[in-house]
Amino acid sequence: MRPQTQTLDFELEPTDSRRLSNLCGPLDENLKHIERRLGVEITHRGHQFQLIGHAASVAAVHKLLLDLYIETATVKGKEGQVEPEQVHLAIQQAKVLEQSDDQGDPAAEKMTHIKTKRGLIKPRNHNQAGYVRAILAHDVNFGIGPAGTGKTYLAVACAVDALERQEVRRILLTRPAVEAGEKLGFLPGDLAQKVDPYLRPLYDALFEMLGFEKVEKLIERNVIEVAPLAYMRGRTLNDAFIILDESQNTTCEQMKMFLTRIGFNSRAVITGDITQVDLPRGQRSGLRHAIEVLNKVTDISFTFFQAGDVVRHPVVQRIVQAYEEFDKS
Repeated sequence: MRPQTQTLDFELEPTDSRRLSNLCGPLDENLKHIERRLGVEITHRGHQFQLIGHAASVAAVHKLLLDLYIETATVKGKEGQVEPEQVHLAIQQAKVLEQSDDQGDPAAEKMTHIKTKRGLIKPRNHNQAGYVRAILAHDVNFGIGPAGTGKTYLAVACAVDALERQEVRRILLTRPAVEAGEKLGFLPGDLAQKVDPYLRPLYDALFEMLGFEKVEKLIERNVIEVAPLAYMRGRTLNDAFIILDESQNTTCEQMKMFLTRIGFNSRAVITGDITQVDLPRGQRSGLRHAIEVLNKVTDISFTFFQAGDVVRHPVVQRIVQAYEEFDKS
């Protein structure tokens, strides 16, 4: 039976032509993008809107437009702009509400929001929300899936939140320094400078959440430590939030070494994509091995992300899906 079509009329308030223009985009491009992605017809005359489509989709688009209109408000004299990236992320979140088929669905309402000084970070889909809840509930967490699903970003956000609430005394970010299928040759500088390019994605997430100056100060005080995995051997890490990124490039021995570093009142998040292993041919990935060894151990959670969880440009989802289908065939 085909889903019943619903029509919803509503008005955006307060009336403000500049905010409405920011919401709709040039030549209503933002509205057309929402129509294409969520299959709802959107018409408007000024601030009077009409939505036509499947009931769950209409409800999701209604909430999406209300939320985006709030984003257009002027805060501290600065006019709110609705960028294409905001529209894309809002659509990802709207799809969650659409799939729930009910605006009052607890799974959609209980998404864990992470507070940082730079603003509120919201999971964009069910898998991301479950991932955040798992990090809060377990001492060791694995986030496994393709690029662009928010594995590292959300882990860093949880770490920053835990530090600011004084649940931990420091954050430790690490990853194996493995070249991505190419030989970079000699790199100048000391060991820390040599591995710095490998750790740049972790720095970027920290800068976005805390600001450049604060991150630099915290690094100077060793409250935040960003280091290659080789530095972990022989250490015991207490009162720390530890993130191992790009863990598909660890060996089995390195993964065991890392997991046995975890001390009292510490939490660890291990992220990776088992389809992008850069280890020498014939060497087994420590992440693949850990999934097999630890899948029945209590207090350890595994979150597996799929192509549909990608929150980057829509074409990235299709690229990941195409590679998955090719590998299966």
